[in-house]
Amino acid sequence: MANQEFSTKSTKSIKDTSIVHQRHLVLKEKYVENSTSAWITDSAEVIGKNLHDPFRTSVSINDKMKVPFKIGVHKAVGGDHDFPNPGDLLCASLASCFESTIRLISNKLRIELIETKIYATAQVDVRGTLMIDKSVPIEFQSMHINALIIAKNTNEKLFHKLIEGAKRSCIVYQTIKKGTPITLNADVKTKNNKL
Repeated sequence: MANQEFSTKSTKSIKDTSIVHQRHLVLKEKYVENSTSAWITDSAEVIGKNLHDPFRTSVSINDKMKVPFKIGVHKAVGGDHDFPNPGDLLCASLASCFESTIRLISNKLRIELIETKIYATAQVDVRGTLMIDKSVPIEFQSMHINALIIAKNTNEKLFHKLIEGAKRSCIVYQTIKKGTPITLNADVKTKNNKL
């Protein structure tokens, strides 16, 4: 009973000092009161410029910030790979979401992070997209995360809780793992040149 009482007190103390826990309490109250406020929309937009160049474009990330990011096409499908390609961005999204989730959960658990390194890779057989072999699926066949986490004041049980929590709570990880339906609205117009 004394160990359980100590555990409960230490858990309460940990939660009281966690900025993530404090912010999550405010959000929880908001979302319980109004569940529709928990719905968010992330975005990216490509507005085609220099359309004569089939190998390079630019994507603006986030509707408000519109952070520009140059994109290239991978050598494996004919590009120069002089800028990150969409597969690189997919890996960046997975790695950054997983690392951010690690940060949030470690703060709630009061694990002091010393170093993190999350390396995400994605493997694809490009013969499918190039229509060389129609039996090859047009998708990444596998993805992998290598995670290095160096921390203070932790143990094997807390570390396991941290990793399992990150896998369960990382939105990009869960989206890729489970797959998400994509809808498409296409407005295609023809412009005729008059001589």
